[in-house]
Amino acid sequence: MCTLRLTKEKLFFMLTDKVANGGVSMWSELLQENFFDEFQIEGISLEYNEIYLELAPENLSRALKTAHNAKSVKIKLTKKHCPCITIAVELPSLSSISRVVTHDIPVELISRRLWNDFREPSVPDFDVSIYLPPLKTVKNVLDRMRNLCHVLVLEANMNGEMNLKIDTDLVSVSTHFRDLGNPPFREGTSRHFQGQDQDPESLTEVKVDIRKFQQFLAGQQVNPDKAICNIASKRMIHIILLHEDVSLQYFIPAIL
Repeated sequence: MCTLRLTKEKLFFMLTDKVANGGVSMWSELLQENFFDEFQIEGISLEYNEIYLELAPENLSRALKTAHNAKSVKIKLTKKHCPCITIAVELPSLSSISRVVTHDIPVELISRRLWNDFREPSVPDFDVSIYLPPLKTVKNVLDRMRNLCHVLVLEANMNGEMNLKIDTDLVSVSTHFRDLGNPPFREGTSRHFQGQDQDPESLTEVKVDIRKFQQFLAGQQVNPDKAICNIASKRMIHIILLHEDVSLQYFIPAIL
């Protein structure tokens, strides 16, 4: 299940497994004007003009696949046997009679008193910020490592270098990346970054569950313009995927 938050300007999709308990969290932001010709929202009040829903993302994805060649798509919140997101898809037709396919996706409305549980996850001060190699390349590396060990060691520095390593009693494997580049530090926009004054050659290390990193890679349907990895030593990996229409954030906790 995921949470969908609707505001006047944006749509947010959230997976909110508690990082403190070893879960992976995801935060996605979409500007509604990039996806809708018309957009209206009526929240519970003028002050709280938002709507929070819980739904199965697979159901939403399956319904939207039928809209691939649609003439128009209308999405609205309705009350039927239960609260639903109703998707009306107008399909092309050879006759003058339009064909409309309607999907009703059950949702659960989230009470106002619980909204604070679905705010953007806090990002700890991170030590290194680096651009990731092509995600397909990283996935191919981890596919070969996962059968040997379930703990991945990720190292990076402010000189554009990253290492992916596993270490067992029988074998040690390491893949090295060079010249990846580091996002520029800008005061105000990178307020969580505390590594701008450290030795650029110094490697910061974090250990994560290789299977959780793979889940993030396997689920990627977005070809990002940039992929940024922020490392908080011994705490978490914070990954940001930037696309012209979508931004995605992933929070993968460290193994201590």
